[in-house]
Amino acid sequence: MAGRVQPVLAGVVTALVGFASSFTVVLAGLRAAGASDAQAASGLLALCVASGLVAAWLGWRYRIPMSAAWSTPGAALLVATGPPPGGWRVAVGAFLVSSLLIVAAGLFPPLGRAVAAIPKPVAGAMLAGVLLPLCTAPVRALVELPMVAGPVVVGWLLLHRFARRWAVPGALVVAVVAIALTTPPAGLTGAALIPSVTLTAPAWNASALVGLALPLFLVTMAAQNVPGMAVLVGYGYRPPFGAALRTTGLASLLAAPAGGHAVNLAAITAALAAGPDAHPDPERRWIASVTAGAGLAVLGLGAGVATTLVAVAPPILIEAVAGLALLGALATALASAVTDPATREAAVVTFVVTASGVTLIGVGGAFWGLVAGCLMLLLFHSRSGQWGHSSGGRSATPTARRTRPSATDPIRSAGT
Repeated sequence: MAGRVQPVLAGVVTALVGFASSFTVVLAGLRAAGASDAQAASGLLALCVASGLVAAWLGWRYRIPMSAAWSTPGAALLVATGPPPGGWRVAVGAFLVSSLLIVAAGLFPPLGRAVAAIPKPVAGAMLAGVLLPLCTAPVRALVELPMVAGPVVVGWLLLHRFARRWAVPGALVVAVVAIALTTPPAGLTGAALIPSVTLTAPAWNASALVGLALPLFLVTMAAQNVPGMAVLVGYGYRPPFGAALRTTGLASLLAAPAGGHAVNLAAITAALAAGPDAHPDPERRWIASVTAGAGLAVLGLGAGVATTLVAVAPPILIEAVAGLALLGALATALASAVTDPATREAAVVTFVVTASGVTLIGVGGAFWGLVAGCLMLLLFHSRSGQWGHSSGGRSATPTARRTRPSATDPIRSAGT
């Protein structure tokens, strides 16, 4: 009996942690892209249901713990980019184009490998630049709202020390209590606590396609799908990457008109369902991902309550909770960006341009950061015949060739 209950409990924990740890990031991103409260609640509901169905289907179909989630870095990108020219309808159009690109990556493996081939320092630096504005929010909140933000940060620190998995959900609970104590009951008058699907007719323009759709696709692939695949490969599975991309891409297409920005393989919470804590037998861990999918779909019914909470709270407090949720991702991205001395300068250029938030010809900083970093690499490549030299004067390429495929190329190590 215990062997049957263990993966179910692991799945419940995965769903709860995944939802509570980052729904504030999603709502902040959708609202930053121009969504109303009703449209943001619809988007969160659509993402929960679509991600839940994808996780349940992939786990049951392939008997592999392939957890699915929304793109948390993608939501942070929406915050950093702001509303595109043309508003929310254009943002929805960008979501659809990004979803089509994910489907295309699943249909044409060379496209998926091309995205995975973007130099990791540049990809990591771009992601770090996207995450930085939200990750500074806890500091700003401590200055602007010390009596409210202080307990939130202290709660996060204590739980991060003694129960790291629950640090962000615990900080969220403290924030909810603080909001309840400081918000007058009149603030909830007329709030729609039950979410409903609000469909939006998409629109398109060139600047949004280049400045939002393409970066959203790249961030979702590089920061979610590829790492999510690497987690599964690391635990000894051979997941079907092409089928996963096609499934998540189609789910994203269906969720986009309702406000969902991207559905993908889980990266942050993937280990909760795929690791030994889910079940000692690797062949039984798929039950955890199926349970997590069902749980996430049910949690989507709370999208209205979550959106109301965000609407009545001080914006900086919600951004602070979102920033706490992304600190780990920021640390990983920065480490990936600056580890190799040969590409460090190009990574720093990518980071600076992306974090600047500059907009040129209607295209945001994430795209220009990626362009700047790749140009830097091409400059040094054309001068020295390689991406750069390490401190020992040797190219990093031979070392990379000796590395196990499962560690360096999870796409090739995975099934198709």
